[in-house]
Amino acid sequence: MKKHTAAVVGVGRIGWTLGFDKKREQPASHVTALKKNRRIKLIAGVDNNPKTLALFRQKNPMLRAYQSVDELYQNCSPDIVVVAVNEDAHLEVALDVISRGPKLLILEKPVALNLKDAAKIKAAAKKHGVPILVNHERRFAYDYRTAAAYIATIGPLQSISAKLFSGMKLYDPAAEESGAYSLLHDGTHLVDIVLFLLESLEAAGGKGGAAFGESSARSILKNPVVTGVYRDPKNKDIVRELCAHYSSKLCPEVSFFMSGRSRFFGFELDIVGTEGRVCIGNGYAKFYRRFESNLYTGFYSLSRDKKIVLPKKTGYFANMVQNAADFLDGKAPLMSNLQTGINALAVLEEIKAAL
Repeated sequence: MKKHTAAVVGVGRIGWTLGFDKKREQPASHVTALKKNRRIKLIAGVDNNPKTLALFRQKNPMLRAYQSVDELYQNCSPDIVVVAVNEDAHLEVALDVISRGPKLLILEKPVALNLKDAAKIKAAAKKHGVPILVNHERRFAYDYRTAAAYIATIGPLQSISAKLFSGMKLYDPAAEESGAYSLLHDGTHLVDIVLFLLESLEAAGGKGGAAFGESSARSILKNPVVTGVYRDPKNKDIVRELCAHYSSKLCPEVSFFMSGRSRFFGFELDIVGTEGRVCIGNGYAKFYRRFESNLYTGFYSLSRDKKIVLPKKTGYFANMVQNAADFLDGKAPLMSNLQTGINALAVLEEIKAAL
């Protein structure tokens, strides 16, 4: 069977160099993940930074290296094009690639700097018939997909608490044009994974599983209230911390706590049902069920569910690329599409508007 050809536009950190991080689960970049997939043939890398491109060419002598999308398409026409450029270049590069009509565009998160730009990408994709896979990586990870199925077994949901800890400023209006603030850069992952869990539950009528069509997951969260806003003492325009509360017919309390004044990076979710609990974050996943208590007679307590055994690797990047191949082979829908990416961006803009 003929392989799908691919090119990566933007061979910086997420595009390529995170593939050298020995502490990260590999593959951890688009280049390394595409290289490892048997259904895909990576043929080129593109970057407008001469030093980055020269290093890419040196380390990948079997691949072609180009300075622009135009130069790429003058020489080849890949089936898959990855857009892994900085947030402020998403719109321009995505529109350029879409106009060339690839069979699939893999777009790094967030979709765009704002909903206005995202709408332009959506319109162009529709006009040229280009499907888009958005790399909200946790949707593809075994641990989070297990959590999505498990929450259907722990009774009606009572609360979801999603937390993000970072040292990067949470929001700065002066950074609107660059996207260099954590609410957008990291918050998109936090919001998207909560939407994924809820949309999975809703898609199966509350019985678990997942569907990945043109999701209406944004409508799952309602009645936003932003509290606990902490502003930088030296610049009141900069937000360092906030908590956003939502309600949902699937869960009465959904909260997002985000901090941009921590001296560590943390990402975690705590999902509580009437009969169980899931605690999941970077590097861990714990599943709890209701059992007869060994502490109190006549009571029940939560204990670790020993039946849940996860693989050593989450497969977050490898599974994303495999989903791209399966989609092109007609075997599966996209598990993270343009609409789900826009849904996450809509929640972030709603939170930002309340600051």
